[in-house]
Amino acid sequence: MSAPDLSVVIPVYNEEAVLPALFARLYPALDALGRRYEVVFVNDGSRDRSAAMLREQFQARPEVTRVVLFNGNFGQHMAIMAGFEYCRGERVVTLDADLQNPPEEIARLLAKMDEGHDYVGSVRRLRQDVAWRRWASKAMNRLRERLTHIRMTDQGCMLRAYSRAIVDAIRSTREVSTYIPALAYSFAQNPAEVEVAHEERAAGESKYSLYKLIRLNFDLVTGFSVVPLQLFSLFGIAVSITSLATYFVVIGGRIVAGKGDGLWVIWDRDILTFLLIGIVLFGLGLVGEYVGRIYQQVRERPRYLVQAVLERREP
Repeated sequence: MSAPDLSVVIPVYNEEAVLPALFARLYPALDALGRRYEVVFVNDGSRDRSAAMLREQFQARPEVTRVVLFNGNFGQHMAIMAGFEYCRGERVVTLDADLQNPPEEIARLLAKMDEGHDYVGSVRRLRQDVAWRRWASKAMNRLRERLTHIRMTDQGCMLRAYSRAIVDAIRSTREVSTYIPALAYSFAQNPAEVEVAHEERAAGESKYSLYKLIRLNFDLVTGFSVVPLQLFSLFGIAVSITSLATYFVVIGGRIVAGKGDGLWVIWDRDILTFLLIGIVLFGLGLVGEYVGRIYQQVRERPRYLVQAVLERREP
């Protein structure tokens, strides 16, 4: 099949409630672009009827639809990575299946790419998420930018456009755990951002709990920077110097005051002990995170397993 101008990659996980609405809006929006396109759905081990509905959609629009079926749940970013492996477009747009980012906004990203940008991120305008998600997102955006120097205004928005060169560069990496938008930003020569509309989830439930959001941001920081380790080392040096200075100040004060009943009262020692133990445990966990990433990488296990690919083949 000839390569299309545009590929839209959509990871799907337990989205049977929203898929009919997605189909009803996605294809008309893409038809209106006047470009040759394909839609690549990646079913990430859904346990509901999502896979069956994707098969039906492939049968209804086989000329522009491809479906990659995983044999298990490997996560959103691995689903997108698989979509990059199987898509053929000169430009690739990623889109969540939940319709929080309207497919009609794809045209806005492509127009920005027409200005010469090789990677276009998006910033959600008037976010419809609950308050704690907005606050947590802003806090993590600031922390991530300070630690990694990757400037993404809204890292949680998956509606993004990539040139073929950027997609090929991402595919060439063999990282087991990564954050694709940040990886693309590090490869891009002329990145840009545009504001896009944001809607409430059309149906179903969010797959990202508070723990998963924290886990995602921790992976992002440790995957693109060693600054946390460096900061912890500097913090350890600062604590050591401060403790030593305090030790001599206290000794000097007690000698001058003529007190010989010990350097610290018992509750001071307990508080200091618990503080230092907490710092040490945090540091061990931080080091363990980096070691764990190395362990995952050196095993060289497949990042995902494809059960089947539904596509129309020309004779």
